[in-house]
Amino acid sequence: MGTKEFSFKGFRANGFLMVFVMLVMLAGIMWLFPLGESWSVILAIILLVTWIIMYLGYTKLEPNVAVVMIFFGKYKGVLKENGFFWVNPFMTKKKLSLRARNLNVDPIKVNDKVGNPVLIGLVLVWKLKDTYKAMFEIDAQTMAASRPGKDGTITYTVGKQMDAFENFVAVQSDAALRQVAGLYAYDNNVISDTELTLRSGGEEINEDLLRELNTRLEMAGIEVVEARINYLAYAPEIAAVMLRRQQAEAIISAREKIVEGAVTMVKMALDRIDDENIVELDSDKKAAMVSNLLVVLCADESAQPVLNTGTLYH
Repeated sequence: MGTKEFSFKGFRANGFLMVFVMLVMLAGIMWLFPLGESWSVILAIILLVTWIIMYLGYTKLEPNVAVVMIFFGKYKGVLKENGFFWVNPFMTKKKLSLRARNLNVDPIKVNDKVGNPVLIGLVLVWKLKDTYKAMFEIDAQTMAASRPGKDGTITYTVGKQMDAFENFVAVQSDAALRQVAGLYAYDNNVISDTELTLRSGGEEINEDLLRELNTRLEMAGIEVVEARINYLAYAPEIAAVMLRRQQAEAIISAREKIVEGAVTMVKMALDRIDDENIVELDSDKKAAMVSNLLVVLCADESAQPVLNTGTLYH
């Protein structure tokens, strides 16, 4: 999508110079009134009205702050140059902040690729990129003025305007998070180990989320600089079941390691006995020794020694 934003080309003067001009006008007004002549009073009134109108033309811009200029409903450009200026007082000036902002999206419940309900949250950094789209492509001004003050008047401030944009970002980030989370499974329990999951995806998932957010927010002139998943867990209704499954998988994995190690140790013991001719063992004796060693090595509890006063066969 193209942009209709352009820099303000209208007349603007140095603010300090205009302050000096207005001080001179004020001195002239104070000199004309005491004269008491009809022409001097009329001229003083004209200068006073002009002075009041001119007073409304001042604007001050800090770094990363822009002013959108509107002349009786017509877009006249955006002023981004830092400093103190005087512009046409009949120009409507809408200030916007171009600074980066954080948004911490509370965890929401979504269904992953295989239908498991999970809780997922994200944190993102966003900022305004296109002031024209931000002001005129979405209804941010109505959202910013939706809460009148205590006296019933409606005011447009930078804070309210940016809060309206933040609300728009929050809604769209919720939709984007649901879209991306539905494309991946929580883990590899029910899918192939080679597939990307929410738990193992890491940077790839964050990049997909960033692309989805920028696609949705482009129409509003908003750019997401960074987006990361900061919370991921099973929903409470299945968390206990999934925890038991994970515990069972952990136990099975541990048992596999124990058995693998025990078999290796038994093999090493038999090979060592044969190599050093410690004792000659036939197949039955080896089988008994293997059985005893595996019981000792794979048991959950320490082995209890048994004193054998006979032979291996009695």
